[in-house]
Amino acid sequence: MKKIVVAISGSSGALYAKILLDKLTILQSQWEAIGVVMSDNALINWKLEVGEPHFEEYPFAFYNNKDFYAPFASGSAQYDTMIVCPCSMGMLARIATGVSNDLITRAADVVLKERRRLILVTRETPLNLIHINNMKAVTEAGGIICPATPSFYGNPSSIVAVLGTVVDRVLDLAGLKLEGAYRWGE
Repeated sequence: MKKIVVAISGSSGALYAKILLDKLTILQSQWEAIGVVMSDNALINWKLEVGEPHFEEYPFAFYNNKDFYAPFASGSAQYDTMIVCPCSMGMLARIATGVSNDLITRAADVVLKERRRLILVTRETPLNLIHINNMKAVTEAGGIICPATPSFYGNPSSIVAVLGTVVDRVLDLAGLKLEGAYRWGE
């Protein structure tokens, strides 16, 4: 049973986050706790890209990004995975340089220092050398960079299915067992 932090940062791609939350709801038998935290810009983008949020429909605990009393602000709570989806380049930079000025960056710092799984679903293009170096720094610290780059092998038929190919990869990286995800050669 996993304990997972889902952080939603302010880059475009709120639909990725919604699909992730929807799929985590379906996989409820595989996790013990899910804590969700959003940046202020993430909420703005959610409203622009997805619509009015109905977070009360999710079986997760939602935390304010300034709440350093959230359980995953400490390694003693033993959250084993953190997913930042989508991850803006600004959030990537703060994580890569160890700036812990809010709950998202503090939780990422905790996950890295505890040698647990940090997955950053970066959503930006094109990249400059600063972005690439920040990705390198996070990778060297033990994090996983998973660009929000969909696959088309399975001939997805809708935007949700296309974006779902990225979310399925993220859930695989988090160690969750998926049914119905496209598998090469199967």
